[in-house]
Amino acid sequence: MYIPESIRSRDDYKACVKFHGHTCMGLTIGYLAATLALSLLAEARAEDEEVIAVVENDACCCDAIQVLTGCTFGKGNFFHLDYGKMAFTFGSRSTKRGVRLLLRNDIFHIPEREKYLAEKISSNISSDSELKEYEQLYEARGEDLFSRGAESFFDVEQIANLELPKKAVIAQSVACADCGEMVMKTKLLEKNRRTVCRSCATHLDN
Repeated sequence: MYIPESIRSRDDYKACVKFHGHTCMGLTIGYLAATLALSLLAEARAEDEEVIAVVENDACCCDAIQVLTGCTFGKGNFFHLDYGKMAFTFGSRSTKRGVRLLLRNDIFHIPEREKYLAEKISSNISSDSELKEYEQLYEARGEDLFSRGAESFFDVEQIANLELPKKAVIAQSVACADCGEMVMKTKLLEKNRRTVCRSCATHLDN
């Protein structure tokens, strides 16, 4: 989808692009989700764990969410659920309020005329006038959608009392009884009366 210059020129969007490495629609969806969520929750970017984010995919959008919300794996306030859904839940630890944003099904619906022209262009049988018409339709659709704001991209579910994940745990590291490598104590498992890391536990199971 065409991304208007009104989005591309924003400093916070440029910061997302710099972190991610390139501009794409996936990154833009994350940008829109993060900006909308922070606005709905009346929260600023998290310095510590003031805000949490739960993403239901591992796509480009997640990079923009980390940049804008300050929710990261390293701080322990960024959580990944491997559901393959373009859905994002954000929460405020101070208010216990949350919001789940689900990308609307019709966002990437392409009108028949635009689809027809795109097929001709990809088959190298389009005329110059058809190429120009396609570009106009493509850009107009993007401009129209983005002009309606981030709210037009998502179904929004307000959560009055979000069940927040526990804050990040800092634990001692100890040596695995099998490989000898240092492991966060809370991540060790008991196997055959020995305290081992999870990778060694998997080998022992096999």
